[in-house]
Amino acid sequence: MTVPSRQQLVSGWYLKAKDAPEEAWMPVAKVPSQVHVDLIAHKKIADPFVDLNEKAAQWVDEKNWVYKTTFQVASPPSGTITDLVFEGLDTFASVQLNGHETLKTDNMFLSYRVNVSDKVTYGAENLLEITFDSALIRGRELVRKHAHEHDFLVRQTEAGRLPSRKAQYNWGWDWGPVLVTAGPWKPVYVEQYVARIDDLWAKYEVSEDLKICSGTIEAVVAGILQDGDKIIFTLSDGRAVVNTAATVKEAGTVTVPFSIDNPKLWYPRGYGEPIRYTVQASIIRAEAELYSLSKLIGFRRTALIQQPDARGTSFYFRINNIDVFAGGSCWVPADSFLAQVSPGRYHDWIRLTAEGNQVMLRVWGGGVYEDDALLDACDEFGVLIWHDFQFACGNYPTYNSYLENFEAEARYQVRRLRWHPSVIVWAGNNEDYQVQERYKLDYDYENKDAKSWLKSTFPARYIYEHLLPKVVKEEDPYQIYHPSSPWGDGKPTADPTVGDIHQWNIWHGTMNKYQEADQLGGRFVSEFGLVAYPHLETVSRMITDPAQRRPGSMAMDFHNKAIGHERRLITYIAENFQVKYDIGAYTHLSQMVQAECMRAAYKAWRRDWGKPGARGCGGVLVWQLNDCWPTISWAVVDYYLVKKPAYYAIKRALKQIDVGVKRTYHDWTQTGDWVDEHSGLKTGQVDQTLAARKIAFDVWIANSSVDAVEVDVKVRFISVASGRDVAKPKTTHITAAANSTTDVFTAAEAPAAVPHAGDCSVPFDFSKYDPYVIHTTIEVAGNVIAKDSAWPDPVKYLDMYDRNIRFEWAEASRKGVYVMADKPVMGFVFEEVAGMGISDNAFDLMPGEKQLVEVLQGPSDPREFRWTHIGAEQASNPMPKDM
Repeated sequence: MTVPSRQQLVSGWYLKAKDAPEEAWMPVAKVPSQVHVDLIAHKKIADPFVDLNEKAAQWVDEKNWVYKTTFQVASPPSGTITDLVFEGLDTFASVQLNGHETLKTDNMFLSYRVNVSDKVTYGAENLLEITFDSALIRGRELVRKHAHEHDFLVRQTEAGRLPSRKAQYNWGWDWGPVLVTAGPWKPVYVEQYVARIDDLWAKYEVSEDLKICSGTIEAVVAGILQDGDKIIFTLSDGRAVVNTAATVKEAGTVTVPFSIDNPKLWYPRGYGEPIRYTVQASIIRAEAELYSLSKLIGFRRTALIQQPDARGTSFYFRINNIDVFAGGSCWVPADSFLAQVSPGRYHDWIRLTAEGNQVMLRVWGGGVYEDDALLDACDEFGVLIWHDFQFACGNYPTYNSYLENFEAEARYQVRRLRWHPSVIVWAGNNEDYQVQERYKLDYDYENKDAKSWLKSTFPARYIYEHLLPKVVKEEDPYQIYHPSSPWGDGKPTADPTVGDIHQWNIWHGTMNKYQEADQLGGRFVSEFGLVAYPHLETVSRMITDPAQRRPGSMAMDFHNKAIGHERRLITYIAENFQVKYDIGAYTHLSQMVQAECMRAAYKAWRRDWGKPGARGCGGVLVWQLNDCWPTISWAVVDYYLVKKPAYYAIKRALKQIDVGVKRTYHDWTQTGDWVDEHSGLKTGQVDQTLAARKIAFDVWIANSSVDAVEVDVKVRFISVASGRDVAKPKTTHITAAANSTTDVFTAAEAPAAVPHAGDCSVPFDFSKYDPYVIHTTIEVAGNVIAKDSAWPDPVKYLDMYDRNIRFEWAEASRKGVYVMADKPVMGFVFEEVAGMGISDNAFDLMPGEKQLVEVLQGPSDPREFRWTHIGAEQASNPMPKDM
């Protein structure tokens, strides 16, 4: 036989509960797998993603399970090593090979390699059995075992997850089910070799002027080496820029220096091309190749700019000397059962992210260290990765065996991810310092004695501020490390003047109105969000009983894990829109509340990006991009990759050149205190004085281009009732500064809301009131490139019927459609389904404009679409058949 060889053990597996009889073995379709996936396939449990089945499947979590298979290995040449490799075992596993224990594991996030050269039987059947203990039970046992030395405090779900080095969301979250998985969740294979490359990467630094990239290419070599063996290193961008050989005599790290003049750099999306090089290392013996490994890598210069300024301390990323506004999303695991997520599905997620103009994805700390396929796609599309270490919302322990286990995990994962150019920052955890604040655990920022932290009530500080900075520095010296998210150099985690914040006073907390987003920003907003329903097709897939497909049903509530979701969601809907409670209308209203929140927040906080040398907000990451099951959540794209309207609101707000408009906001819904200007009394009544009728507006341009752009700006004032302009448009020509936000109009006077004739001191005469939309467009070289609208809130006071919406074909191929209206339309939405791809959705329509919607994938005929808008008489309208 030839070496090396790799035999992945995909088929021929069986599964049973450990305490089940021998006749209970069930065939497994393939490995990787997890117990629930295989039990669903054999109809031992109903799909936990459907109806209330999650509860009926939770007995699985408390069982121990066994996977087994047999395999054959041919007898290899002398000197060959045979390894069993487990890329991921979930989680507490005991591996037996031919009846002998070979491996015990307690970490889902580690890969395990075992030399079984003297344990396999060559040329015959070998029996491999893996027993998985219940992580639910083992976690509880660890809590009891260590309760005398640590308080296992959690903000989400149960304490047993904290001592378990396993995906924390398996215990359930406020957007995900309780499904505590087990199984060989990543590939299992037998590998035979004489010598191999265990790891390969380029440790490098790009010079300040970006003209030189220099460092070392390092290969970790394992196996049996001989005199005369050498490693050939190549680095190529289509042409070899490095081609050198190094002799190797024993296993270990082999290093060669390299230097590239005028390197082709990797840039994030929208700032340049994400160019990658191929690096390869090959072990050569007697002119024959024993083993070869290659990777695609990218070179970039990165920095996190935290400098004192008039507002506190800045917080933004600089890539290749360009300040980058990090607009994007937070990412949770793509599935409750990760073994069933294909590389293609990960690629689809990141393609969707990039198409939405998002430049950063924050991998949240309660899931997993993300899959190679997701990271490869981020490298390809130029999407930056902020990656949390896997801690979330808890007071984690630091007993010796736990620290040893975690340090091995951290070093392995940093090494695994460090060659990806998309990964630009590691963060120590998610919200653990908020747990410290909530429970008043010991924390003195000025105390720098790391060993003393281990004796405090918040010992995990040792991990976040001592161990992890050390690991990152040793394993990836030029990488950025941030102790937590949120974090601000020891300041309270909600301090908006420093670090990153999680802004949950929209939805949670004080439940601020999203119209107040411009008052709620920070130096970097790494979480915020608002819940919305998925589209109706997804609802019908997760709830099979039509009678349960209604707001407030048991099944609908069961699929919304957000605490207080009913009162919070209806509050935001009722404050802004006329409440309709049938499922179609309520779905649309919830989606538009979420979309309007995204519009308000992204535009306001991007406006605060500022200019070079005076940066305000460095980035905005919505909680969350995706779901791990079909549900009602903060996600802007649902489990089936169906985009909610909020996705498009973010896409528009993150265009390379965008325009924003904001008008004076008056709280007319009596939810705030109004202080009488004469008496000083808080009346709690609607403010109907003259001051309340005055309207001013701001218009600004956000330009992420590295070049200044000449822009023509037009502001219209359009009657909601008639569709006519109530005043002459306001126009100007302006230069939108490079990589800056540029104010066009600030506190500009708008037309009066009520005619000046008559006594303006009396309450409104609504018969004279003609509310209007402030609609702004910007043009470059005569082409409209962006637009925005500021409506007279609350929209629920407006009559939005009778808009006279019309459609026409955009082209002869009938792959696109124009949408038009005679009067202003808010939130026009085509109802989306799985597999459908359109260029735009959930937009406002203004008289005199045509909105193009192109069909990119899915139904080829737009006449199959259904649509609605705010104020529509029906929640789902058919397209005209005679277009």
